[in-house]
Amino acid sequence: MKTVKEFAENVLKYGRDRYRQDPSPLFADGIDVNTGEHLKWVLPGGRETVISNLACQQNLCRTLTALTNLTGDPKYKEAAKAGIKYHFDYLADDSGLLQWGGHRFIDLITLEPTGPGGKEMVHELKNVFPYYDLMYEVNPGATIKYIKAFWNAHIVDWDELYLSRHGQYGLKLGPVWDHTPVNRPPFRESTGLSFINAGSDLIYAAACLYRLCGDEKALNWAKHLAWQYVAARHPQTGLGAYQFTQPKKIAETTDDNNTHSKYGDRAQRQFGPELGAIALEGNALFFRQEEKIYAENALMQLELASRIGESGRDLMEWTRRGLVSFAKYAYDEATNEIKPMFTDGKDLTGYVLKRNGYFGKKGMVLTRRKADCKYLLVYAKGFLYTYDENLWQTARSIGKGNDLGDLGTEPGQGLKLNLKSECSDARALFALVDLFKASSNAEYLELGKVIAQNIKKVHFHKGYFLKGPEYLYAKFDAIEPLALLTLEAALRGKPELAPPYLNSSAYIGGYYQDPDGTVRNAYDRDFYDLKITSRKQG
Repeated sequence: MKTVKEFAENVLKYGRDRYRQDPSPLFADGIDVNTGEHLKWVLPGGRETVISNLACQQNLCRTLTALTNLTGDPKYKEAAKAGIKYHFDYLADDSGLLQWGGHRFIDLITLEPTGPGGKEMVHELKNVFPYYDLMYEVNPGATIKYIKAFWNAHIVDWDELYLSRHGQYGLKLGPVWDHTPVNRPPFRESTGLSFINAGSDLIYAAACLYRLCGDEKALNWAKHLAWQYVAARHPQTGLGAYQFTQPKKIAETTDDNNTHSKYGDRAQRQFGPELGAIALEGNALFFRQEEKIYAENALMQLELASRIGESGRDLMEWTRRGLVSFAKYAYDEATNEIKPMFTDGKDLTGYVLKRNGYFGKKGMVLTRRKADCKYLLVYAKGFLYTYDENLWQTARSIGKGNDLGDLGTEPGQGLKLNLKSECSDARALFALVDLFKASSNAEYLELGKVIAQNIKKVHFHKGYFLKGPEYLYAKFDAIEPLALLTLEAALRGKPELAPPYLNSSAYIGGYYQDPDGTVRNAYDRDFYDLKITSRKQG
């Protein structure tokens, strides 16, 4: 609590608007822990902006809410609510769409909506999963209006369910839920890219609308969209799908370095000559696509389905089946690694790319990746909600592979936990609290205390949470403080006081101008990876 309170006090004191005599209640996204300067983005042309992206502050809002719940001091939650209220009152467009996301933010210097260059006029959420409960508490009508505007901006064709990850501002609100859902064949050609990380936020938003105000039409559309990804799974393995459509080819090129989707499916272009029809982008389970399906989407759908009860049974079952298939075909228990593959299940470990393309340069080798604690969290939660023994055995194996010891023959039984673990992954802490809530075995919390101390040692420096002591920028949306408060709430016997963790994928991406005038494609995460040596080197 002391650690998180120190972090929160610093964010409240140094992280908010400081650019006018009567400051707004908005937060910057991050801070240079050595100079105290807010995280800036230099637009093409040289103008400096200070990033204030509400989409990149949703875990911060959860942390501040949990801190108020645990301390009784209202100022933390009120600070989060004030920022949301300001967006609703002054920054939403006429349709109710908020100025946030992957390519849109508020410049804290001017309080004007802007973007990183290149795509600054589009709305994009990818696995953000906003804290709609708090938004609804601030303004129910504006929250409902936003969710409808969100779907209105991103569903280009409701009959064909053409989904675009980039939504347009300024659109007039259409019938939205009054359209009739129609099931179409998977992998049909589309002018949009039906990425699951974009679809997941639409699913979550519509289902939250049902949970918050009982809108059954919204839930029907959430399930209709979720089903498209299930229907596109491989018929033999049950794996997939990252997309349920494939991009329509509307132009020709012989340049393998040009990966625009107008030239057709990018996986088919790069892998098709050797691997055949399975090589579609929607079938890829590497290049982080597998994380979007089986860690991020799955975690969201498990939590969502549990909260809407009987109405979420089908969502829960679809997610369970997907996790079982992924463990069967893609997870190597012996090494705690995830194999690269397409959804036919063929192991592509060691595959050498034959040509340049979207997935990498010619000669690049596909490799396995460690199954880290994001997978532990989803498999543990999946078992606790479904009691599928396959999921527990996978969670148990992943726990061993991440230095946690044996989580038990079943939750709470036969534990051999590693109380000397050096794990400092906050997602392990969320998983252990879930296991405690399910079993009442306090040994999980004892390991949680060890991980909490590791988190503090590795990540808490100069009053903020960083990747390590040598890093320059602190991200206010860090998940570590939320994890520590989740443990604190469990230790007090009141786990409901900490809002559930869903994800931390929010980002800013677009064109950025370097000091020498070079314009490059960049992401805000690039700054959080900078070390002190980077500054010394210029």
